[in-house]
Amino acid sequence: MSTTRHPRKRPAFEPPRDPAVDAPRRRPGAIVAGAVLVLLRALAGALWAVSVAFSLPPWLRQLAGAASGDASEPVDLSVSDLGVGTAVFLGVLGLVFAVQVVLGIRILFGGNLARVMVMLISVVSISASFVGWWQFGQEITVRTTLVTLSLDILVLLALSSRDAASWARTARSQRRAGPRPGAAG
Repeated sequence: MSTTRHPRKRPAFEPPRDPAVDAPRRRPGAIVAGAVLVLLRALAGALWAVSVAFSLPPWLRQLAGAASGDASEPVDLSVSDLGVGTAVFLGVLGLVFAVQVVLGIRILFGGNLARVMVMLISVVSISASFVGWWQFGQEITVRTTLVTLSLDILVLLALSSRDAASWARTARSQRRAGPRPGAAG
């Protein structure tokens, strides 16, 4: 066996690095993309909750049911007609929406804990979709979980990049200490 090292091959392990030295000076695009995707995920969840609780409005039902031919009129619910179950459902989903918006904003401003929490939530959501598909035969379609599942996967890809992790780890310490010596602006 040859012990020569090939210059184009990377080792299978990552050597320890100093995040303060390797962190990008400006907010990486992966952080911006991840925060925007988290906000889009929150919006998709809110739209789904409204569509489930109040049924689709007629114009949206016509668009969604154009292929299947089911464009019947939805039940028109007012806020006073809501049952306790629907109110609790909307309350819980409203809280989830607010938490996702706060986490998305925290990610944008360099919150490493928010980044890690969003990645964990995305892993749980992806795993739940997989278990639902595998064990219970739930279909993954545009009308059910395809949009949120896709956004969760994209969030994971964006927020787990090296630049995103390094920048999020060092952003807080840099805000406390001020700019690096020799750093422009």
